[in-house]
Amino acid sequence: MQHVEHIGIAVKSLADSNALFTKLLGVTPYKQEGVEAEGVLTSFFQTGQTKIELLEATNPESPIAKFIEKKGEGIHHIAFEVANIIEEMARLKAEGFILLNETPKQGADNKLICFLHPKSTNSVLIELCQSIVQ
Repeated sequence: MQHVEHIGIAVKSLADSNALFTKLLGVTPYKQEGVEAEGVLTSFFQTGQTKIELLEATNPESPIAKFIEKKGEGIHHIAFEVANIIEEMARLKAEGFILLNETPKQGADNKLICFLHPKSTNSVLIELCQSIVQ
């Protein structure tokens, strides 16, 4: 794992949270996009090398909607940038970590992603992400 790529925060209202984080960080979001397969609308902020991803559910069955229903708004996951997601997934699976998807899938911000089950990571949802070269 190369570095923390971003911290994902589940929010009820992307518009309200964008305004809050703009005031907090002193920058506006550099990107907003939907990820239909995950049922989310995302907004990304960057300050220095740190990225924050805000996630709003687009349907009541999405993982973010269920997270907010159970735990409320807050930190949802920590994402780590990896050089080769396939190799890292195989390494982590061999080490006994539980992958939530067996193959990488398309995520937001031009990334391939895979999540590790919190049961195998001290109750922290971990996301692996690899930038897609265009």
